[in-house]
Amino acid sequence: MTRIIMNGANGHMGQVITDIVAGDEDCEIVAGIDPFTERKNSYPVFASFDQCDISADVIIDFSNPKAIDSLLDYAVDKQTPVVLCTTGLSDEQIKQVEKASEKVAILRSANMSLGINTLFELLDKATRVFADAGFDVEIVEAHHNQKLDAPSGTAIALADAVNDAADGRYTYIYDRHDRREKRDAKEIGISSIRGGNIVGEHEVIFAGQDEVITFKHQATSKAVFARGAVEAAKFLKGKEAGMYDMREVIAAK
Repeated sequence: MTRIIMNGANGHMGQVITDIVAGDEDCEIVAGIDPFTERKNSYPVFASFDQCDISADVIIDFSNPKAIDSLLDYAVDKQTPVVLCTTGLSDEQIKQVEKASEKVAILRSANMSLGINTLFELLDKATRVFADAGFDVEIVEAHHNQKLDAPSGTAIALADAVNDAADGRYTYIYDRHDRREKRDAKEIGISSIRGGNIVGEHEVIFAGQDEVITFKHQATSKAVFARGAVEAAKFLKGKEAGMYDMREVIAAK
C-alpha cells in the first residue's frame, strides 16, 4: 500500500486524483495540503506542510510554483519522495528541485500521461529510421484558450526526444510568417493552436517523399495526467535520492 500526501488537494487535479485513488486498492491518500481547507475530504487537509503531522510514502504535487519552497523543505526533512506535477517553475526553482533531489527522490516530467511517455519511446525508434532518410519533422499542439504558454512544455519535450535520437542535429522553428526562404532540412517546426476547451493534443509528423507518418496523442480529460501521477507515486515509493521521470515508470511496467 502506497500512502500519499496530496499537495493541492482541493484544486481540480487534486480532486481528480482523490477520486482515482479511492478506486485503487494499492494506494491511499492519508493527508492533503491546501490553503483552502473548507472542502470536506475522506482524509484530513492541512493549510500548510508545517501543520501536517501525518507521515506518508510519497507526495503528489499539483499545486502552485509559489509553494515549491515549503514542499521541498518538507520532503527533504521527512525524506518523503515527491511526484512533482506543478508546471511553470522558474529556472531558479528548477535548480532548487535538482539540489533537493540529491537528498530525496523526485520525479518530474513535462507530461504525466502514460500515453505521451510511451510516445517518447516510439519517437526514439521512428527518428532513427526517418531522420537519416531525409524526412522533415513537424510538431503541432493544441490546447484550451486559457493556456498561457506556447508552445506547450510537452511539445518541446517531444521535439527534444526527436532531437536526442538524431544526435542533436535539429534547431527549432516556432514561427515562419516572416521567413521568406525554403524550409531547412535540419529544423523541427513547432506550431501552437489555442481554442475552446481542448484538453491537449500533440501531433508529430514525419514527412518524406511520397509518404507521411504521423504520431498523435489526444487527451480527452485531465484524468490521464492524474492516473499517470498515481502510477508514478507507486513507482517512487522507497526509491533512493535522485531525479526520475515518467519514462522510468513506463520501463518498469
